[in-house]
Amino acid sequence: MGSFRLRDRQVTEEQERLLLAPGATLSTASLGRAIREEPDPWRTAYERDRDRILHSKAFRRLKHKTQVFMNPEGDHYVTRLTHTIQVTQVGRAIAHGLSLNPALTEAICLGHDVGHSPFGHTGEEALSEFVEGEWRHSDQSVRIYEVLEPLNLTTEVLDGIRAHPWKVQTPARTAEGGIVRFADRIAYLAHDALDAIRAGVLGPSDFPPSVLESLGVTGSDWINTMIAAVIRTSAERDEVAMDEHTLAIMLELRNFMFERVYLRAEVEPQRRRAREIVRNLVEYFVVHPNEVPASYRHDDADALTQVIDFVAGMTDRYAISRHDELFRPQLF
Repeated sequence: MGSFRLRDRQVTEEQERLLLAPGATLSTASLGRAIREEPDPWRTAYERDRDRILHSKAFRRLKHKTQVFMNPEGDHYVTRLTHTIQVTQVGRAIAHGLSLNPALTEAICLGHDVGHSPFGHTGEEALSEFVEGEWRHSDQSVRIYEVLEPLNLTTEVLDGIRAHPWKVQTPARTAEGGIVRFADRIAYLAHDALDAIRAGVLGPSDFPPSVLESLGVTGSDWINTMIAAVIRTSAERDEVAMDEHTLAIMLELRNFMFERVYLRAEVEPQRRRAREIVRNLVEYFVVHPNEVPASYRHDDADALTQVIDFVAGMTDRYAISRHDELFRPQLF
């Protein structure tokens, strides 16, 4: 007997069959990819998707995209990248507790926000001015991995990415996709609250008493309480869910964060400036389409869509830099 034991794809697939819950999505049950590929000898289909997302350019850009505080001075504020990593941790914890597929959950979590525009939801609002209906980062995330940086991901991963926002009415086709909805909200409420305290916007005792009584101390207590609520309730109801009390507390906390942090009056000038930058960039490149990089010009898209693809893919600092180059007078 040696010190190691080989574990190829077939061993992992057999372990999934034996160890995961009946409601789990087995790798062998995937609906597959748009372009058929030979299976990897060592990784399951969802492990392969997870790795492709991790190595993608869109994933790397998340490190310079806003979560809440735009261009913060300190090193410890959450970025879209660290948010994504934290969502993945929460998602894996829930998947583990329910014996669902951790690799599928992780792949969806890692890819869920790659379509975010610069300046977070403020940038999303600005882009919505140019399209019919609403421009959604979740749809853009799918577009990135299908068209702009095609990775040929499995149907289940793309579907989970598409369905992760709560405003999307059609739920994910898998239980693992349902986990990501909760993981996203649990993560951002917890870390955005800590960022608000770190920035001096809120104090530890400023949160609603019902939130502190139900969830505990800001930070890991909140995360642990909400994860446990999803695991416990899902097991009882045989669907991914959270009990009504914790769900109501989470909604109360979300409303409080919007009022006191996300949409507070003090940040409106900054939000207005961010909308102006995104709007100006779109309008400029529509008039100058030849300046849009070739990687964003696709035959399946009209000129406006190509411009939005380019602007939406920008990091905060690149958007600011390009805007300064184009719209600020050069003295020398």
